Amino acid sequence: MGGVSTVDRAERDRAERVPKQDRSRATRQRLLEAAVACLAEHGWAGSTVSVVAERAGVSRGAAQHHFPTREDLFTAAVEYVAEERSTALRALFPEGAAGDRHAVVAALVDLYTGPLFRAALHLWVAASNEDQLRPRVTELESRVGRETHRIAVDLLAADESVPGVRETVQGLLDMARGLGLANLLTDDAARRERVVEQWAGLLEQTLGCVRD
Repeated sequence: MGGVSTVDRAERDRAERVPKQDRSRATRQRLLEAAVACLAEHGWAGSTVSVVAERAGVSRGAAQHHFPTREDLFTAAVEYVAEERSTALRALFPEGAAGDRHAVVAALVDLYTGPLFRAALHLWVAASNEDQLRPRVTELESRVGRETHRIAVDLLAADESVPGVRETVQGLLDMARGLGLANLLTDDAARRERVVEQWAGLLEQTLGCVRD
């Protein structure tokens, strides 16, 4: 007898499921990107599920299907921001920095004054008052911080066995973070460039020659 075999039905069902799964992933991605953008532009208070859903171009119901609560949405956004920041860090100099410490300092400062870090700052503020967010933000920021330090050490060709070098690299990252905070209020690119020049010179003096 004819008819559709079990294998054929399974293949057909799989073919029907994949596009739906793709659409679901795309919707989730849009919601996360919208959540990050809303945080960067409006802060925690102005970033409701409805606002995020509207920005993502989906219904509130669709948003709540993926993220039933506001905390679910922004906990996922924390993870998304952390991963995007790590990706951006790893992509800074795919072929290596070739000993150009000025370029490394400038690139790190750009990351800390960009929209991903701005969104992360708003997450920090939110986490300070939201018990459900605080542990996740703390955990992920610790991971991103360690990765940032490691990548900076590699790009700067810094030898942390030398006393003071680790603290110097950390000081650079703290400085870049401070510029990111200042950038929330005013975009002073000229001042940042002078700071970058000064830090690049200090690093050359402190770190010495680029190691092979």
